[in-house]
Amino acid sequence: MLVRDAMSTVVLTIGPTHTLRQSAQLMAARRVGAAVVLDTEKSGLGIITERDILISIGADQDPDEELAGTHTTTEVVYASPVWTLEEAAEAMTHGGFRHLIVCDDREPVGIVSVRDIIRCWAPVARRPSALTG
Repeated sequence: MLVRDAMSTVVLTIGPTHTLRQSAQLMAARRVGAAVVLDTEKSGLGIITERDILISIGADQDPDEELAGTHTTTEVVYASPVWTLEEAAEAMTHGGFRHLIVCDDREPVGIVSVRDIIRCWAPVARRPSALTG
């Protein structure tokens, strides 16, 4: 199975001047765990995740003052839609992260998460909906 089969094509894109609260609200509204941060003046594409926001709040930083750009990972590992899920899982394991921006011709076309991969690998008979019936 390939990354394109598992990835979410809902790509939330925010700017580096969004506050962490705004970022969290947008992520929650779209039910995603990460957002692509587009910074045309500095780093290009980056990613901010739930974990980044949680670390900031845990450090007593004000989510209404802290900006996404300050908490963005800019050294991003990008996945290709034609990578296997094994390749994506290996990249995540090696890098210690749970989301990969999927790019095709240098344009973000999706995000794949550990949850997406597990969903594809879990047998249908063991999924929660099959267990509760």
